[in-house]
Amino acid sequence: MRRESITALRHLWLDESDARRAVSAGAIERLTRRIAHSETQHSGEIRVFIEASLPATSIWRHWRYQVPLDALCRERALAVFGDLRVWDTEQNNGILLYLLLAERRIELIADRGINAVVDPVDWQAMVAHMGAAFTGGAFEAGLMHALDELEAPLTLHFPLGAGERHHNELPDAPRIG
Repeated sequence: MRRESITALRHLWLDESDARRAVSAGAIERLTRRIAHSETQHSGEIRVFIEASLPATSIWRHWRYQVPLDALCRERALAVFGDLRVWDTEQNNGILLYLLLAERRIELIADRGINAVVDPVDWQAMVAHMGAAFTGGAFEAGLMHALDELEAPLTLHFPLGAGERHHNELPDAPRIG
C-alpha cells in the first residue's frame, strides 16, 4: 500500500473531538480576540477553520480514483472558503486560513481583492513559516504567528483611514469542523 494511502487512514480515525483537543476552547477565545484586534488595523476579513480530517467522501475519492491528498485538501479549503462566505466581502479582501490536522497541512485562500496585490510567492512563504510551528504540535502558537503574518499585507493594502472603523462583515471566532 502506498505511503499516501496509509496516511489517508488517519482521516478515518480523527474527528472533531481531536480538533477540539488540539485547539482548546481557551485557545479559540484568544484567537478570536487576536483576529478582532487585527481587524481594527485594516478592512480585511480573516477566517480560521480547523478540521481534524477530510470528509469520508474525499478519502473514498482518494482511494477509488487516486486523487492526491494535497489536491483534496486544497479542494476542501476552497469549499470551506465558499461555505463560510469569505468571498462575500465588500472589498473582496477576505482570507481563509485552513488547517487540516490529519495532514498537518495549511491552506491559505485569499479573495481576489487581496490576491491581486500579494504575490503568490509571499503566500507560499507565509504557509512555510506557519508549518514549522504546526509540525511540533504548537497549533495555537502557529495560528497566532499566522495571524501576525496575514495582518501585514492587509494593513499595507487595505488600511483603515483616520477615524475609520472596521465594519465586521464576518465572525471573528475560528471554526472547528
